[in-house]
Amino acid sequence: MLSDQDVHFFREGSHSRLYERLGCHLDPGGQGAQFAVWAPNARAVSVIGDWNGWSAGQHPLAARWDGSGIWEGMVPGVLLGHSYKFRIESNTGGFVAEKADPFALCSECPPATASRAWSLEYDWGDTEWMATRAGTRDKRWC
Repeated sequence: MLSDQDVHFFREGSHSRLYERLGCHLDPGGQGAQFAVWAPNARAVSVIGDWNGWSAGQHPLAARWDGSGIWEGMVPGVLLGHSYKFRIESNTGGFVAEKADPFALCSECPPATASRAWSLEYDWGDTEWMATRAGTRDKRWC
């Protein structure tokens, strides 16, 4: 999911489009979703959610080979609207936390705290209006 160039920009703090790489990204073919999260002090990271009965360890992510602290992987069965969290096991003291996705495109309403698998794809259907709007714009405000 992340290229070497993505990791380079991530490490230097100049990656301006991390939202396209980290988080949950649904497969257009409906085969599941690609997940990526930064968890530099983790011993293990997995994705838990509606599709796997919130079962810990069933869908583990793999740490990238480059030592960036980014964990990633493809998880089958994830559909639009499914709730999920990252289950992170710490390197220190065996601490385990279930965390919402900081790059989630959609979240549950409080008091629920999970993220939701989502897509921003939308068929606007306003092609005709967009083609004619330039001619009707008030020139005083340009």
